[in-house]
Amino acid sequence: MPKTRAMTRNEICEEILWKSSPGLTPYPDALALMEGRARAIHEGAATPLVWLVEHPPVFTAGTSAKDADLYNPHGYPTYAAGRGGQWTYHGPGQRLGYVMMDLTKPNGTVPPRDLRAFVAGLEGWMTDALACLGVTAFTREGRIGVWTIDPLTGLEAKIGALGIRVSRWVSWHGVSINVSPDLTDFDGIVPCGIREFGVTSLQRFDSSLTMTDLDDALAAAWPGRFGSIPRAA
Repeated sequence: MPKTRAMTRNEICEEILWKSSPGLTPYPDALALMEGRARAIHEGAATPLVWLVEHPPVFTAGTSAKDADLYNPHGYPTYAAGRGGQWTYHGPGQRLGYVMMDLTKPNGTVPPRDLRAFVAGLEGWMTDALACLGVTAFTREGRIGVWTIDPLTGLEAKIGALGIRVSRWVSWHGVSINVSPDLTDFDGIVPCGIREFGVTSLQRFDSSLTMTDLDDALAAAWPGRFGSIPRAA
């Protein structure tokens, strides 16, 4: 009987926990959960997790945020997020994908301890998921996030944002994609410090697309970038 060849680490398709929270999750609650989960992953007491949420309207400041880029005419709450990047808006109709993962290990196309590759993987995950929904999205040199051509204006606009924090080589925070938010709420900031471009949403491409459609696309696109299979938490 022939010997069975042992699989290499990169050939093993592991699972990652996948959690979706209904309703609107208060932003401070999300920060507390992420920080605790990242600590537990580092200590070997918890498994990696992708957490899909929506928030009430908030503006969050990254470590490079400038006071002059916040207008906030509605007086929405503001929080120091501790992630990289500048000002970001979160609100109903926007999907947040928080990624808590051990970056000391290889994860699909992402080598160990390679933050550039991790960011590229997150951007690729968003563009792959949007492609599943018939939306062509892309990245631009010098601009973090994911862009597309707004079908109403014909101009480049941002559809997906990205901001991460890494603590002891465990990631937290993650990505956001606009499904059906009130786009005028983004007028309260200069999104990510970029003044030249606007924002858009999935429903400008197809008004029938839902949050569930995006969640399904994100789960389908995940293994191609990160090598693990989503498993419901």
